[in-house]
Amino acid sequence: MSGMAGSTARMSADDAARYDAMMLRLERRFFADTRSWVCRRARGDVLEIAVGTGLNLPYYPDRIRITGVDHNPEILDFARRRATTIGREISLGHGDAMALPFAQESFDTVVCTFALCEVPDDALAIEEALRVLRPGGSLLLADHVVATNPLVRTGQHLLETLTIRLSGEHFTRRPSVHLDARGAQVVASDRLTYGAIERVHARKLA
Repeated sequence: MSGMAGSTARMSADDAARYDAMMLRLERRFFADTRSWVCRRARGDVLEIAVGTGLNLPYYPDRIRITGVDHNPEILDFARRRATTIGREISLGHGDAMALPFAQESFDTVVCTFALCEVPDDALAIEEALRVLRPGGSLLLADHVVATNPLVRTGQHLLETLTIRLSGEHFTRRPSVHLDARGAQVVASDRLTYGAIERVHARKLA
């Protein structure tokens, strides 16, 4: 997972604890129960894209089967240790959000939190997530997006003049705009923190 605290794509395992602490501070201040809001909706065979250090793992319901992929293989070791600590079974592997290593219609739920801000092509990542999702399945997203508040939005534009060049991180995207054209219907969504945080539950049309 990436986002406001920085990218896991370039992170070593030694940085993971610092990353987690920073993310948790940001979450308490800016997006409260977002991980719970997303993960409690997961059902059946679940794919988490950009699983990162495994911060979502404690929030999933029981009786689901989780597969996690990340672009950084070192981070997977940290996620694996977290899963062992909390007693959560998970299959972990290397994977690119824009070219997922799974057959079509492999999962009942696909989850991606705070990562599409750094994927080079977020529209392609949405397309891939829906490709591996079964008809009627849920795509669950959360990310920082272009704000509804004009002052915050101006700050985001200024910030990403640096972050896009330095780390590939975007602050003025809104991945949910790609859903309708790719055969998904939003069934629940909301925005927090001046509209700069969006969480979305979409369903793949049959």
